[in-house]
Amino acid sequence: MIDTTQLASRARGIARGFAVTAAAGTAVGLAATGYGLWEKNQFVLRNETLPILPEGQDPFRILHLSDIHFVPGQRAKWEWLRSLAELKPDLVVNTGDNLSHPKAVDPLLTALEPLMEFPGVFVPGSNDYYAPKLRNPASYLRGPSTLKRDAEELDWPRLRSGFGMGGWVDLTNRHQSVVLRGMRFDFSGVDDPHLKRERYAGWPRGTRGQDSNAHLRVAVIHAPYQRVLDHFTEDGADLLLAGHTHGGQLCIPGYGAVIANCDIPTWRAKGLHDWHSNGHTTPVNVSGGIGTSRFAPVRIACKPEAVLLTLTARA
Repeated sequence: MIDTTQLASRARGIARGFAVTAAAGTAVGLAATGYGLWEKNQFVLRNETLPILPEGQDPFRILHLSDIHFVPGQRAKWEWLRSLAELKPDLVVNTGDNLSHPKAVDPLLTALEPLMEFPGVFVPGSNDYYAPKLRNPASYLRGPSTLKRDAEELDWPRLRSGFGMGGWVDLTNRHQSVVLRGMRFDFSGVDDPHLKRERYAGWPRGTRGQDSNAHLRVAVIHAPYQRVLDHFTEDGADLLLAGHTHGGQLCIPGYGAVIANCDIPTWRAKGLHDWHSNGHTTPVNVSGGIGTSRFAPVRIACKPEAVLLTLTARA
């Protein structure tokens, strides 16, 4: 005979177990979200050194900014961006995704105004053209994000104009030479590969030949897709600078990024690494980024960063 009292007791025990598990899961989720909201404002400066300058050349410092994703009211980010001018870099490189809100242009330009006292170059990212949309975070596990048909356009022309009036050079599918501290830098940039808008402009005229030591070729891109890294590496770039990945944004402590939102390996989602293509090698710095989409304002095990890259003379 079935003991209904005992069955009922077991059922209540199982139900309590599920309730405790669910409550624990909720508590962990809330704790992770709370931590992620805190970490997104724990801005850090990553320092890197790269010996690629001609022999005898003094050190040259590049401040690499990327993925600011500014939203009005982000006071902590605004103040930190302005404080970066105290570094007095020799060059500022902005690799795109500056915006995350239609009304972000003016406060962003104000935040970056002190840095426009220094020479700079820039390219756009998709979130300079279009506002982010709410999406299921799990969708990123299926591959890089795609642009939605009803995407809201942002005022990229005004932001680009603001950068230009500040003296920064637009490298959107174009090249330009700039002499900085007595050395010629040949820049080549592309529009955002994430939107498949890249068009290669080559390098500024003038072969390096016997004067090769006086030139440094720097490629500037937003999203570090392999096809673009391959192109610039095989085309003689001395340095590539990119962003887009957010360093994975939600990382596993001790493991790192789970996604890169493009086709590079996840272990390359942040940092300074060599890229190899058809016998050529070029160092690539991928910034972990400064911000997040306003619809996913958390970071875990991936603090927001700017990068101070000190170029030194070759040994």
